[in-house]
Amino acid sequence: MPVLKEWTIGDHGLAAIWKVEEPESFFSDQTGISSDIKNERRRIEHLAGRYLLKYLENDFPLWNIRKDEHDKPRIDNNQYFFSISHSWPYIAAIIDPYSEAGIDIQTWHPKIEQIQHKFLSKDEQEIFRNDAQLITLAWCAKEAAYKWHGRRGIDFIEHLPIEYFEHNDQKSEITIFFKLSKIPQMVSLNNLISADFACSYVSKSEKWAIY
Repeated sequence: MPVLKEWTIGDHGLAAIWKVEEPESFFSDQTGISSDIKNERRRIEHLAGRYLLKYLENDFPLWNIRKDEHDKPRIDNNQYFFSISHSWPYIAAIIDPYSEAGIDIQTWHPKIEQIQHKFLSKDEQEIFRNDAQLITLAWCAKEAAYKWHGRRGIDFIEHLPIEYFEHNDQKSEITIFFKLSKIPQMVSLNNLISADFACSYVSKSEKWAIY
């Protein structure tokens, strides 16, 4: 099917969500790449994510994607910063030529409230009120911030506390006080909720001056 949603972020960022309904051959033919991942669904997700990068930027060098020492996917000279996420059958991708990028998508998990203590502090759990959709959104926001930073060793509760949350019919925003940078940063994330999934992406970051 056509792209489910496509939008811009700031002056240069691009993002899109795709619902996979095509066979694997569609994505391999469109990208010219193949995958040796054994699980069929994971293989299609892998190819669809790369197809979506190409959809957003036709000159995106798919063959140049390599993982750095922290397993964050990059391309030579950071010609583009990018992030991919998938939660079957949905694929999300974000590209920015100038700034680090992070995106996460997650279909609804009815029992997510049972594991929220693993990534939300007690105060954060109060904010999201055992609402499975809002808890999923909080997970997406922290995961997107983690991908944006792209370094190992992050504790989602200790290092990614949620400082601000607003969710209504007009907008949905989360701000995370990112504590692992040399200079702590406030990371702003915008969010989407549909009938089938939550999606969160980094919209901007600002260094937090300490006096």
